[in-house]
Amino acid sequence: MRIGYLINTYPATSSTFIRREIEALENQGLSISRYAIRRWADELVDQRDKLEQEKTRYLLSGQVPKLIGSFFAEVLTNPVGLMRALRAWARLVGNAGGGVVRHTAYLLEAISLRRQAEADKVAHIHAHFSTNAAAVALLCHRLGGPGYSFTAHGPDEFVDWGRSSLAMKVSEARFVAAISHFCRVQLARAAGMNHWDKIHIVRCGLDLEEFPQSQEDFHADSAFICVGRLCPQKAQVLIVDATARVAREHPDVKVKLIGDGESRTEVVSAIARHGVEKNIELMGWRANDEVRAELASARALLLPSFAEGLPVVIMEALALGRPAISTYIAGIPELVDEGCGWIGPAGSVDHIANAMLECIETSHEALADMGCEGRRRVQDRHDIDKNARELSSVFTKWKK
Repeated sequence: MRIGYLINTYPATSSTFIRREIEALENQGLSISRYAIRRWADELVDQRDKLEQEKTRYLLSGQVPKLIGSFFAEVLTNPVGLMRALRAWARLVGNAGGGVVRHTAYLLEAISLRRQAEADKVAHIHAHFSTNAAAVALLCHRLGGPGYSFTAHGPDEFVDWGRSSLAMKVSEARFVAAISHFCRVQLARAAGMNHWDKIHIVRCGLDLEEFPQSQEDFHADSAFICVGRLCPQKAQVLIVDATARVAREHPDVKVKLIGDGESRTEVVSAIARHGVEKNIELMGWRANDEVRAELASARALLLPSFAEGLPVVIMEALALGRPAISTYIAGIPELVDEGCGWIGPAGSVDHIANAMLECIETSHEALADMGCEGRRRVQDRHDIDKNARELSSVFTKWKK
């Protein structure tokens, strides 16, 4: 059975979890065609992502003449399917309150996807995220292309879901994968409880062989590690404030921020304002093996986000036997509690600082126990092979 995977931007430094899922499904015997709307604008730093890019076909990036040609070919060869898609297109535009140009691009991309999927003998399209990729998959299906499903992550997907036509996307999908119980509930709220049974919890997963439990001891100079795009949702600016407070009692505290993004200037300014240049290191994006090495020697992962689904980096840190400091939002409390770390309200610098202080003052033996419990939870809930088997079984139900 051949599945088409559709992602907005792929591969990207922040989408390693999708690559792992595809590889695990292929290990289950499925054939996967990779489709993406656009290339990632930044340079890829991981060799496996670079190889993945060579396997991916793009619907928009560098394909505008092909999109236009495919549209006119569809007018001639598939007028009935095109009319069905135009009715869905009109609903998407109406629900969004406009955006004709953007939705016209979705329609052109859907036409290209339908034709490529037909040539590749794809039996089903699976999109990641319920945003534009799911809209393209829906329009492709209306054109006469394969049925579709999508994985929803949140949290932005659950903001103003009427304008994003989330209920329509759920209704027309063969099934929907939710990465957490929280995510499943949000999808049901948007689409109605009559769709409850088609919403399956399929968690993001790790190849645990890539994340063996770290044998590194917890040292006095072990750093706190934050991994992720520098952006308001991940609250790295608050990490700077919290670190300044911690440094009053522990002047040698170290924090490493791995990632880059729109908040970099604000973070740099905050570091200078608080005078913690010697405490906080901005590392930029790093290859996956470098990130693993940093996490494996960390005192704890530090991720006090405002908005998340269920971050894969928390799973990575716990799998490596490192505790996590995070916030009780969305799906995070389904994995993190006092058994494997610290969790507090989003936006509270006091809670971030206090958690860091407690972590510094916790014995190495207690930190190791937290790490063992975290790894046990990841093994139980986030093993990529087990989760891929669950997803594969759902795909197989729809084999034509």
